[in-house]
Amino acid sequence: MGSNISEDATSLPVSGRRKFRPRLRTAIVGCAVLIVLLPMGVVALGWWQFSRISTVNVASALSARGSRNGTNYLVVGTDSRAGISANDPNAGAFLSGEVSGARTDTIMVLHVDDATTQLVSIPRDLWVTDPATGQKGRINATFANGPSNLIKAVEGLRIPVDHYLEIDFVSFGKLVDTVDGITIDVPFPAKDDQSGLSIPTAGKTQLNGTQALAYVRSRYYEELVDGKWRVDGTADIGRTERQRSFLTALMHKVAGERNPLHLLELPSSLDSGMKRDATFGYFDALGLVWTIKDAFPEAVALPVSPRRTSGGADVLELQSSSTAVIRALNS
Repeated sequence: MGSNISEDATSLPVSGRRKFRPRLRTAIVGCAVLIVLLPMGVVALGWWQFSRISTVNVASALSARGSRNGTNYLVVGTDSRAGISANDPNAGAFLSGEVSGARTDTIMVLHVDDATTQLVSIPRDLWVTDPATGQKGRINATFANGPSNLIKAVEGLRIPVDHYLEIDFVSFGKLVDTVDGITIDVPFPAKDDQSGLSIPTAGKTQLNGTQALAYVRSRYYEELVDGKWRVDGTADIGRTERQRSFLTALMHKVAGERNPLHLLELPSSLDSGMKRDATFGYFDALGLVWTIKDAFPEAVALPVSPRRTSGGADVLELQSSSTAVIRALNS
């Protein structure tokens, strides 16, 4: 094709060649401008979509960088029912259980540094001192006094927090649907009548948004073993393990998304149900996505032990072996 253009151009009279060359230069310049502007347009559109995510001012509660190389993201799933109608299909997965005040349903720390990427679950029943009141209670209840108070409670465990990300029930379900669901592998059929979970067959199962929420929220998880339903005795510990493995798969799929239509839908699918701290900017988000797109974060359990308080509450406390996990989050 290139040789034909050359022959046609040289066969033209001088006046024709003079007209042809400006047109050729114009086409080349136009292509060059297009090559430059297209990525800029994508970046600009991405920035606009990202800017729609609500921010919370928790800068005063975030940890000082100090000599640490890694970055810790406190990832919080809230149990807000805003925007959910009792008439919606499968509303039980969202509306099951009674909620008094603001609560966090999921608390995790994503640790990213040059050497490792880890995802550490903090059980919602962990027994801590509430920074706002000075009273003992479950860590999820500290959120009732705002995100800054929850951050301080996590820091009270000697875990630094550099950034804060929050997502509610509805947006979590929409995010899963936007990436066409997440596949999990279960050893036995499973159910939870309280959360609405129903997985009738063992093996790999793709969950949509509502099913995924029922799975990660399950506190009364049962498995069909040898023809009998068996209750998972690990309670909140087993629940955090399921949440951690699911969120790892979700993050990897979001970070590895290549469909441009899906990429444009991701921020809008979150609506007002996602929040970020005001210091977490667009290029911070791009850097995080780039870091985790080709690697699965290592799932790390925070060692805890169950106990019953003098008031009869079943809670969890840190084991002495949790020191090693916490030390890694300070690297």
